[in-house]
Amino acid sequence: MNLTERNQQIHPVTWIPTLYFAMGLPFVAIATASSLMFKNLGISDTQIAFWTSLIMLPWTLKPLWGPFLEMFKTKKHFVIFTQFLTGITFCLIALSLPLDGFFKYAIALLAIVAISGSTHDIAADGIYLNVLSTSLQAKYIGWQGAFYNIAKILTGGAFVYLAGQLEIGFGVVKAWMVVMGIYGLIMIFLGFYHVKKLPSGGRANSVQTWNDGLATLWDVIRTFFQKKSIWWFIIFIVFYRFAEGHAIKIAPLFFKAARESGGLGLSTSQIGLVYGIFGAIAFVAGSILAGYFVSGRGLKRTLFILCCFFNVPFAVYAFLAITQPTSLVIIGSAVVLEYFGYGFGFVGLMLFMMQQVAPGKYKMAHYAFATGIMNLGFMIPSMLSGYISDKLGYKVFFIWVLIATIPSFLVSFFVPFHNPEIDSQDSK
Repeated sequence: MNLTERNQQIHPVTWIPTLYFAMGLPFVAIATASSLMFKNLGISDTQIAFWTSLIMLPWTLKPLWGPFLEMFKTKKHFVIFTQFLTGITFCLIALSLPLDGFFKYAIALLAIVAISGSTHDIAADGIYLNVLSTSLQAKYIGWQGAFYNIAKILTGGAFVYLAGQLEIGFGVVKAWMVVMGIYGLIMIFLGFYHVKKLPSGGRANSVQTWNDGLATLWDVIRTFFQKKSIWWFIIFIVFYRFAEGHAIKIAPLFFKAARESGGLGLSTSQIGLVYGIFGAIAFVAGSILAGYFVSGRGLKRTLFILCCFFNVPFAVYAFLAITQPTSLVIIGSAVVLEYFGYGFGFVGLMLFMMQQVAPGKYKMAHYAFATGIMNLGFMIPSMLSGYISDKLGYKVFFIWVLIATIPSFLVSFFVPFHNPEIDSQDSK
C-alpha cells in the first residue's frame, strides 16, 4: 500500500482532533497557564506579560525553517518527534519550579517548548493541507478550531482549576509541578497515539541539501510577497487579532487580582472553573457552528460577520472591570458570551489564510508564513499589555481593548478576495 492510499484510509476524525489539540496545548500553556503560574509564584504582571510573550517569537519565525523540514522523512515524523520533545520539556519545567531562580530556568525551558511547538505546527498544518481536499478543509475547519481551543480550555481552565485545588493542600510550587507534569504526559501520550493514527502527509523529495533549502526558502519568501494584494492580506492578518493580543494576557490576571486593586478576586480554582466549565461548551459550539455557517455561505460573504462575533464580546471584560460583580454566575455568563464569539470568529481568520493566502506552489510554507505573521500581530500587543494595564488600571485598560477592535473591523470590511475557486463558491 502506498502513502497516498494509506492517507486516504485514515479518516480525518481519527487524527484532526488529537493533532490540533496537541497544537493548542503548548501555545496556550505559554500564553495563559504559565501567566497564572508565575502570578501565583510572585512574579510581576509586567515581567509575566513581557517574557511569556517574547518566548512565543518562534511561532512568528517558523516560516524561516519550514523549507528545511522538506529535507527529511515525512511530516508525520516531525509531528511525533516534537510531541515527545515538548512532553519531556514540560516535565523538566515541573522539576525546575522548586529551584532558586526558577523563573529564568522555567522561561528558558518554555522557550524550547515554543520552538518545538512551532515546528510541530508547520508539519501538522502541512498534513492537513496535503491530505485533505479543499472541500474537506472547509468541512473540518470547525473541528480543527474546536479541538485546538479545547486544548485552550483544558490547559487554561480545567488544569488551572486542578492547580488551585492542589495549592490548598500542597502549596503553589507542588501544585504547578503536578500540572506541568500532566501537560508533559499528555503530549507524550499523543506522540504514541499518532505513531499509529496520523497520515504521513507526504515524503520529503523536493529539497535535498542545505543549499536547496536556502534556495527554497528564498523562493518561498519571494513568491509570498509577489502574491496579489499581499500587503492587504498582511494588514488583515496582523489586525484581526489586535484586540485579542491585548486582552488575552491580562484577562486571567484581572480575574486573579484583588478587588481593591480593580480585579475580581477569584481564586485559582474559580478561574479554572470559569474557563474550563462555562467557557468550554461555548467555545466548542462556536467553532463547530462557524465551520458549517461558512461552508454554507462562503467566506467572502461571512467574514465581516465572523469579525463581529470575534471582537464585540470583548466588551464583557470592560463590563466586568467596571461593575466588579461578585456572582460567579454573572462572571461565567460573560465568559460564555466571549468564548462563543471567540470560537465562532476565529474560524474566519484561519480559513482566510488557508484559502486566500496559502494557495500556490508553496501551500504549506505560505500558510506557515501567514500563521507566523498572525502570531506576530498577537505577540506584540501581548508583550505590551502588562505595561499598559499597570499604567491604566484594569477598568481603563479594557476600555482601551474595545478601541483596539476598530482596526479589525476595518480590515475585515475592505480586505480583497482573489482565489478564483473560493470566489466562485462564494458566489453560489
